[in-house]
Amino acid sequence: MRREALNYFACPNCGGELSLREEGVREEKQHVMAGKLACAGCAAEFSIRDGVPILLPASLENVKLETASRFAEEWTRWSDLRGYYEQEFFDWIAPVTGDDFKGQTVFEGGCGKGRHTAIVAGCGAKAIVSLDLGESAFVAFAHTRDLPNAHVVIGDLLHPPVWAIFDMAFSVGVLHHLPDPAAGFASLASRVRNGGRVFFWVYGYEGNEWIPRFINPLRTAVTSKLPAGLLRVLCLVPSVFLWGVIKAFYRPRADGKGPKHLPYGDYFAAMHSYPFDEIHANVFDQLVTPVAYYLKEEEVRPWLASGFKDELLRSQRGYSWTGLAIVDRQ
Repeated sequence: MRREALNYFACPNCGGELSLREEGVREEKQHVMAGKLACAGCAAEFSIRDGVPILLPASLENVKLETASRFAEEWTRWSDLRGYYEQEFFDWIAPVTGDDFKGQTVFEGGCGKGRHTAIVAGCGAKAIVSLDLGESAFVAFAHTRDLPNAHVVIGDLLHPPVWAIFDMAFSVGVLHHLPDPAAGFASLASRVRNGGRVFFWVYGYEGNEWIPRFINPLRTAVTSKLPAGLLRVLCLVPSVFLWGVIKAFYRPRADGKGPKHLPYGDYFAAMHSYPFDEIHANVFDQLVTPVAYYLKEEEVRPWLASGFKDELLRSQRGYSWTGLAIVDRQ
């Protein structure tokens, strides 16, 4: 944690100002690697461990902790950052571009291993504060510790330990894993100043109807309860099959699009050049978590119904939803 990150952090219990206790502080290369943060409002104390402040509220739902733990195992295993992540990210959040982040303060709700944190920091953001509930935050810190404008924190998106001062906030691939995705979006947007922008990407029900019908019951009852190591092994068979199908039938056209006559044409075409371990990670991702909502347009559109202007909700490749809006508090 860089000391300047305290300009953005707030107590998750009372919203009070946090300060660094100087006794017991251990610093390394401009980072506080160990120490304590104290709240001026409620006197709560929070630890800094391995460079990451742990700003969790007094109580957390078990399902959130379980979800975070399952994903943390994934991100710490598949931990490297890859070149195609940037194109993938900007496809998900279009029409937002890298230029939109220049000089902006940005809050990221759910950072995993820090792949989007590094991208936004590299686009010239003034600062990005990236939150995750799981220990994957330590991986994100390792990936971004040399970026002076990137700050990583362990916290709960429904009790975000940051001030409501950000120019932009986003969440990609996270809200649909919360017990209440709508509340997660509202909490994300609450950290943006009036006139700032918020955007998100979530799984869609449309185009994925078979997953809630057939995969979700299996995931809820069986695969999310299996030891992660065993699940990784079991995922090898469907991963090999999917990788083979993508390589054989989903070669992208010159315009990057996929075959129109096949399901998930554009999506699988975008994955044609991915290595096998990325396909394996995606299959594992679908089966490891205890919570995964596939959201209908009629469920997502109300998120942007009040408190925003210039709102846009678009289907991303027919299987997910991207939402963007400007915060407009009257």
